[in-house]
Amino acid sequence: MERKDNQSPQGFSDLLTSGETARILVEFLEVAITSIVLLKGIYPPGAFERRKYMNLVVHSARHPQLRDYIHSAVSGLHPFIQKGLVERVAVIFFNSDNIPVERFMFKLTVNQSYGSRVEEADLEFSLRSFFYQASFLRIPYTGSSLGWEITVYFRSLPQASTSKYAELWILTDTQQWQQPPLITPLKSMSSEPLSVQLYLEHPGLSEPKA
Repeated sequence: MERKDNQSPQGFSDLLTSGETARILVEFLEVAITSIVLLKGIYPPGAFERRKYMNLVVHSARHPQLRDYIHSAVSGLHPFIQKGLVERVAVIFFNSDNIPVERFMFKLTVNQSYGSRVEEADLEFSLRSFFYQASFLRIPYTGSSLGWEITVYFRSLPQASTSKYAELWILTDTQQWQQPPLITPLKSMSSEPLSVQLYLEHPGLSEPKA
């Protein structure tokens, strides 16, 4: 995920359009999701490699299928984030019964009525703060996870006729919890026109056991 030379910090004075704001958010989500998957230990450390992103050392997936899955899933959200259709992006880890054992939730808000152009430096500084104190990556993991997936919660379902990416999304068959989950807030940022909240969900104490 290393940025090109023409996207170096010296060029941060550029002002962003709504499409460019969505692009930066997509890049951020790809790095954050990869970091979560790495730290969960589902894959050996050799499946990832170190890269630079926003002047920070992060990881990207080395295995082509893993890298392509994360990249295609997140990059396909660009037109829907730009239109404000994406409410939450979840990284869900589930057990052998296809029941979630924990969910990392990114709640996104893009202010569609924000009339001013955005300073790229301000937005990237706010997003970079997620990685300075990445407490969400140090939370002890409980339970045995055998699989994971990226799930998106749309405010309204995108129509296939409006975007070539809409047909790539299908209804998930991962089972849902019957009771409200336990929620642990992790990080949040707000830099107009963008707001991101990250929290962790676990099954509630009254959730029936599989």
